[in-house]
Parts: sequence; structure tokens; C-alpha cells
Amino acid sequence: MESEVIMDDLSNTQYFTVETEQETGAQIVLSAVYEALREKGYNPVNQIVGYIMSGDPTYITSHKNARSLIMKVERDELVEEMLRFYIDNKLEQ
Repeated sequence: MESEVIMDDLSNTQYFTVETEQETGAQIVLSAVYEALREKGYNPVNQIVGYIMSGDPTYITSHKNARSLIMKVERDELVEEMLRFYIDNKLEQ
């Protein structure tokens, strides 16, 4: 049995879309880490920024496994999620 592959015109850009999830891993992690930092009395924004800028996980408390959680998500994904949220909620209203 032969199969035929039809090539599209290579001068056109193909679009690939994926249905987005309600919440991404980065959203879930940021929420959990934020809550753990807040519970321990830290300023969550300062601590998360410190982690993202330096890559040093000691900026994040180990309370509620927050340090382990945040290390499972790439720092650029965290920045992307925060920027997306800012744009969606502050700029595109």
C-alpha cells in the first residue's frame, strides 16, 4: 500500500494552534509559591523576583514544598506567565 504525501505551497506560512489550558503549570506554581511565602511573612513579589533574577532557590521558602515546586518550572516560563497576565489584565482591557 502506498501513501501519498502532498506538500503545501512552501511560500505560505502555516499556522499551528493548540487549545490552551485553563491554568498552566506556571500559574499553579506561582499561586502556590505566593501563598507559601505570604504565610511565612515574606514579601512574595520581592522573593519571587529575587529567584527569577538570580536563579537562587533559597529566595523561596521550603514551606509547603514551595522551593521544590518553583524549581520544576523554568524561570523564563514564570516570566512569560507573569507578562501574559499583566498584558491580559492591564493593557488589553
